[in-house]
Amino acid sequence: MIKSLIVLVAVLIFSASATAQQSSLQDLVNRAAKTTLDRFADKKLQENELSVTLIDLRDAKRPVTASFRGNERVYPASVVKLFYLVATHHWLEDKKIEQTPELTRAVHDMIVDSSNEATQYVLDVLTHTTGGYELPPKEMEEWQYQRNAVNRYFSSLGYTNINVNQKTFCEDAYGRERVSRGPNGENRNKLTTDATARLMMEIVTGKIANPARTAAMMELLKRDYTGQSSDTDDQGHGFTGIALQGREGFRLWSKAGWTSTTLHDVAYVEMPDGGKFVLATFTSNHSNDREIIPTVARVVIEGLKDVK
Repeated sequence: MIKSLIVLVAVLIFSASATAQQSSLQDLVNRAAKTTLDRFADKKLQENELSVTLIDLRDAKRPVTASFRGNERVYPASVVKLFYLVATHHWLEDKKIEQTPELTRAVHDMIVDSSNEATQYVLDVLTHTTGGYELPPKEMEEWQYQRNAVNRYFSSLGYTNINVNQKTFCEDAYGRERVSRGPNGENRNKLTTDATARLMMEIVTGKIANPARTAAMMELLKRDYTGQSSDTDDQGHGFTGIALQGREGFRLWSKAGWTSTTLHDVAYVEMPDGGKFVLATFTSNHSNDREIIPTVARVVIEGLKDVK
């Protein structure tokens, strides 16, 4: 009886502590969002143009998540490539596709250089589809089913409210790619910061793949925020990396992207004091305001130490 009471008390104490940490982390995310909205009020940054999800990974066995509009579906720009990276490793492990020099090169260029051409190749390999001229309705239906293979995979893992069945383009799509998008673009890729942060967290903690594949993915996502980047998205120090400038001992892994209207980044940061976090930040209609994402990150970095 006494032993049962001791266990019950321990559970209640842990539950209260976890609730307090969750509340504290949510306060931090809310503060980061408000600080950013206030700073860019003169640029007319609106609440519905910002989404943020933060995962505290100081205790990797008990991650804590908080978000600001974290389940809102947003066009994800190049961040969708993170989902294609994970799917590729699972397809290879399950022998659904074959490891070839071209696939290895394409995966590297998709993540390291954020190449759209490489992404198009990878998605064709994953789904056994190809682009080209329009197809008759029946053939188009079959083609679309194949193209939805990556969606079905993430749905099986419990990911919701996302769409990851479209190629990335610098310019507009044509033929079956354009038809697949829908007459009003309703079938464009969509992600939430919640889903994106979760995927990065599962990569980092090794939950999504075996150790060798986890290491391979982490190597591609590693960013040097102190040096010069060769990729057009400037992922190393053009997004969350800006907030790390002048700080010593930080380490950064990320996947970022931008369009004429969006700036998005999902980053995993290790801090010199032992802090570890995943931060996904999406913006809309403010692609020229390069300080929005770093502003969110600075508040998180400076405030995480106070989250107990």
